[in-house]
Amino acid sequence: MWVQRVIELTGWEPLGISADWAAIEGELGVALPADYKELYEAFGGGVFSDSVYFLGRDEGLAFDFLTQWRVALSVDQDSALGSVSAVEPYAIYAPGGKGLVHWGSTEWADEYCWLIDAERPGDYPVLARADDVGPWHQYDMSTSEFLYRILTDADFQPFGVARYALNPTFEPGSSDDE
Repeated sequence: MWVQRVIELTGWEPLGISADWAAIEGELGVALPADYKELYEAFGGGVFSDSVYFLGRDEGLAFDFLTQWRVALSVDQDSALGSVSAVEPYAIYAPGGKGLVHWGSTEWADEYCWLIDAERPGDYPVLARADDVGPWHQYDMSTSEFLYRILTDADFQPFGVARYALNPTFEPGSSDDE
């Protein structure tokens, strides 16, 4: 329902990307939200409303979900950088554990993640924070509902980008940007 609303809002023609979900989820050690998979298959990776970055599949890697997760995990686990995580008080999700997996952000450094706990499969609260340093806010809603609300609800504070009167568009990621 919410995925379809995002598609209709943007006037996007779904790409119908096929993904090897068994391999992706095997690497993560956990299943991903069903509606995220629908968004991924419909949009790939790219930018909504010229400001909301969505991680999916991108041959150029900038919007590639798995590449971004691997990099974040590597940095989070690098002992040379100290014991402080960039997502305090959480850590980046590591297979079999509990932590954050980024699926989106904004040009204003807002971050959108799931709090994934391998011991609680199927539970994917959205955690978001403004300006890359603010407090984390938890939303018990699907990825696609959260995305729809930030794109359309000017009162969805502090994350609603609709207050900026941006056109509800989608621009796919591209390897031409590399």
